[in-house]
Amino acid sequence: MAPTDESGQTAQHASPFGTTPLARPPAEGAAGPGARMPRWLPRAMVLALGLIAAFQLGSWAFHQLTGLLINILIAFFLALAIEPAVSRMAARGMRRGLATFLVFLCLAISVAGFVTLLGSMLAGQIIKMVEGFPGYLDSVINWVNTTFHTELRRVDVQEGLLHSDWLRKYAQNSAAGVLDVSAQVLGGLFQLLTIALFSFYFAADGPRLRRTICSVLPPARQAEVLRAWEIAVDKTGGYLYSRGLMALISGIAHYILLQALGVPYAPVLGVWVGLVSQFIPTIGTYLAGALPMLIAFTVDPWYALWVLVFVVIYQQFENYMLQPKLTSKTVDIHPAVAFGSVVAGTALLGAVGALIAIPAVATLQAFLGAYVKRYAVTDDPRVHGHRGRGSGPGLLTRARRLGARRPGVAEAEAGDTRATAESEDDSSGERPSQ
Repeated sequence: MAPTDESGQTAQHASPFGTTPLARPPAEGAAGPGARMPRWLPRAMVLALGLIAAFQLGSWAFHQLTGLLINILIAFFLALAIEPAVSRMAARGMRRGLATFLVFLCLAISVAGFVTLLGSMLAGQIIKMVEGFPGYLDSVINWVNTTFHTELRRVDVQEGLLHSDWLRKYAQNSAAGVLDVSAQVLGGLFQLLTIALFSFYFAADGPRLRRTICSVLPPARQAEVLRAWEIAVDKTGGYLYSRGLMALISGIAHYILLQALGVPYAPVLGVWVGLVSQFIPTIGTYLAGALPMLIAFTVDPWYALWVLVFVVIYQQFENYMLQPKLTSKTVDIHPAVAFGSVVAGTALLGAVGALIAIPAVATLQAFLGAYVKRYAVTDDPRVHGHRGRGSGPGLLTRARRLGARRPGVAEAEAGDTRATAESEDDSSGERPSQ
């Protein structure tokens, strides 16, 4: 039995040479009392913390610069839209900067003229409504007195409105919101200036920008980038130009209707309907038709109904006849794909996404179409939605045939079949005599 010490532990055997035996190395994964931290662990911790800090900083910067990035995206698509006109003028010997300035000047004059006409129309209608408000109020009071046998007077109603708490609170809120509206207007003007400045640089320095991008890419990638750029220019410019042509046709058609009905401000309303219905997707038609209907209602309520009927009929004509012919060579995408792209663009970027969704999807579809291998479609009736000859009758047809047969007839047919089979067996079993 091995000797033990007072604590009950087994004594270590002494070395035959009088030296202390070597201690066993600690098991794998077990740190001894003097073990050190691996050298890679502090570096890994610092690297992980640095990556997390960089991600947080990048996320914060992206959210702060979202407005600027959206403005740059709008400016890029606007530059793509005016690129054909600028390139055509530059090919005739004009400097690109001057050509871009002339295109922007024409756009600015057109927008300013439209806003001025629309503002004068709205101001005239508001003044007319304010001047005619006492007459409207008298007619309403007379109808109420006649119907409900009351004795209301316009003076009493006006005094009640002027001294009401609702009007006082509304005036206070309106006065407090003037500063907010002013700030929003100034912010909108600053955004327009930013978009115009970036789009001017993108259009004027388009060749230099393409050379800068291609200088950091290999030759094969350069060809793909230039091809994608050319497709984007064609699709975006074609989309806007086709929309402009449809806006012109729509504006002329609605102007003729409003002029025939005697609705005031028919030219301005025609321009309003044409632009809003074409450049605001999905709901633009109904939003554009609301203003002419409102003004036509002030002339005659039946005129508003005629305008509504004409807007609905023209929308169907445009969707099924006019738009496919005008956009077949510029933006050749399926209507369902166009609608889905507008919904997706609206969900991602709001109104801006809805406006640029169709040219972006058309560009992507045309670019990826070159890398998709296509095959000849077999001449099969099922491709055109018809059933083949060998497919047999349909399930509904067979069910009708089975239901049309009576039980007695079916049993008789079965008996005849069995009798015929038995006679064939007997005849086959007889042998001719020799």
